[in-house]
Amino acid sequence: MAGHDAGSQHQFTGFQKYFNAYTITGRRNCVLATYASIAAIVLFFKLKPKKQTPAITAK
Repeated sequence: MAGHDAGSQHQFTGFQKYFNAYTITGRRNCVLATYASIAAIVLFFKLKPKKQTPAITAK
């Protein structure tokens, strides 16, 4: 049958142990990392102080 090979065991080490496309936990961790990075970028630009332009004085 074609499709996902559920019979073989994948032995991951290091970074791939937590972020992989073969296990539900690995997929969940990838999604959570993506959402967290997008939220961090949005918060960075939302909380970044605005540049203030100097007030124009009459001469």
